[in-house]
Amino acid sequence: MKKILVTGANGQLAQCLKDASKTLDSNAFQFVFVTKEQFDVANPALVESYFFTNDVDCVVNCAAYTAVDNAEKEVEKAFQVNADGVGFLAKECAEQGAEFIHISTDYVFNGNAQDPFTETDSTQPINVYGKSKLEGERLAVENNPNTIIIRTAWVYSQYGKNFLKTMLRLFKEKDEISVVNDQIGTPTNANDIAQAIIKVIQTKNKIPGIYHYTNSGQTTWFEFAQAIKEITNSPIKINPIPTKSYPTPAKRPKYSVLDTTKIEEVYGVELVDWKESLEKIIGRFL
Repeated sequence: MKKILVTGANGQLAQCLKDASKTLDSNAFQFVFVTKEQFDVANPALVESYFFTNDVDCVVNCAAYTAVDNAEKEVEKAFQVNADGVGFLAKECAEQGAEFIHISTDYVFNGNAQDPFTETDSTQPINVYGKSKLEGERLAVENNPNTIIIRTAWVYSQYGKNFLKTMLRLFKEKDEISVVNDQIGTPTNANDIAQAIIKVIQTKNKIPGIYHYTNSGQTTWFEFAQAIKEITNSPIKINPIPTKSYPTPAKRPKYSVLDTTKIEEVYGVELVDWKESLEKIIGRFL
């Protein structure tokens, strides 16, 4: 039996991974989900003691500090979780011979592009969150060359706080809202990311490295909101606005589309169109 430790159990991706794991043979795979309270990745002594007392075959690190705007002030806290904690996990996995799959983000790029970012493109994060995640990638590979890093973007699901759930709430509370229309990316259903991770876990001869995974296609936040409106038949009025009209403490990349060719070819992962996946989640869960 392969024992898989999943960190950040209260996060939306880990919860979707828990759902996806139920489809696997329980005699072949045993998943253990741990919350921050049970397993703080930023505590090296705790991480070391866990690995000392437990045999783990694979770690999927979904633990992250994701408050992008708060990170501009809580710099140390963001780096403790997104960088130092990743390094600790990678090191312990290397020492125990366990596979290490780490989840990263499009925010490692500056967003100044017109074509989808590949895994080898230059990384120039423009906010603290992105810088902390990039440092986490560096420490992961430094401490464990066999690390698999999966970058994703614009994640939403039926769990936690995300753009989809925020829109559904605002649709009930307001008659009119404004949404940014000059940031481009790919809305990505966390349930689909979970299926991609399952595919990687099931692959026997894994190839380490950095991979990009999102749903297919691209859109803006305004068009994403419009799609939610259409699917839910909401009467709300949505106004497109430029980023400058919605200032935030942390800068956002203007272009966040990721090239997913590598993970499709290496792991046989199949992509789902972002709008098709959105319709599915609204129809099934919400």
